[in-house]
Amino acid sequence: MVMSDSPDAGLHCSALRRRWRSAAWPGPKGLGRQGDEGRCRRYHHLAMNVMLVDDHALFREGLALLLRPLVDPLVVWEAGSCEEALALLDKQAPLQPDLVLMDLGLPGMNGLEGIACFHERLPQCPVVALSSNDDRETVLRALDAGAMGFIPKSSSSAVFAAALRLIMAKGIYLPTSVLAAPVSAARPAPRSALPTVGTQVAAVSGAGPLPADLGITPRQSAVLALILQGMPAKLIARTLNLAPGTVKAHTSAVLRALNVTTRTQAVIEAGRLGPGFTAALAQASGDAGERADGGLA
Repeated sequence: MVMSDSPDAGLHCSALRRRWRSAAWPGPKGLGRQGDEGRCRRYHHLAMNVMLVDDHALFREGLALLLRPLVDPLVVWEAGSCEEALALLDKQAPLQPDLVLMDLGLPGMNGLEGIACFHERLPQCPVVALSSNDDRETVLRALDAGAMGFIPKSSSSAVFAAALRLIMAKGIYLPTSVLAAPVSAARPAPRSALPTVGTQVAAVSGAGPLPADLGITPRQSAVLALILQGMPAKLIARTLNLAPGTVKAHTSAVLRALNVTTRTQAVIEAGRLGPGFTAALAQASGDAGERADGGLA
């Protein structure tokens, strides 16, 4: 299902209603056959909502085709510019996307500005950058703006699908131009650990070190997961029901464990450590959030 902010699109509820009436796809449990716009919104709450921001409609359509086999149910939001994307956010409020894939070379407000804007408005929503330029400087600028990953648009369909699969699994995908370079001067990456495109794709289902292997506790893992999202310390404290001083102490500990000094370096190192590492962080963050909601943190 696709949402778009173009004048002739909007919410394509009629297509969804046809799927609900189909015996092959009865629709989400609990949804009947009656209703229209409101029922579509209920479906959005049950589905994973992914926003695609790119000024080429054909590319958005191809990306949506790659996404659909990876998650079900799925709702794709489409926008041709950052301005359209922000307008779509306002139009669909209080609904929010679960993931944003944003091209950097957009007309009007560019992608870097868009990532920063989305990061400010939706700090808990991961934004992944897309670009034809995958040089190290471009990738680092995207990460500095708040991106949670970077997929080169020159990637093959197999690499693109593997990258999307990793991202859907709460992983971090970065091109080898970044992963193959030292994260910091303090610890150069060993040559045996430098990934190739093939090993990067294979790593989607491969095993790797876990936070505990680096001496990172479950609570520190939860803090690190939110740091990687670019969430500020005050919001981390509120989300996990922790004192600001505790968050600061945990932040220092996890950056020291990764041997990095900035959030961007932490994103790169987490991407290098692999999907098992980031999945464990996401699990710890979810568990900590549930405890905080229950007043147990």
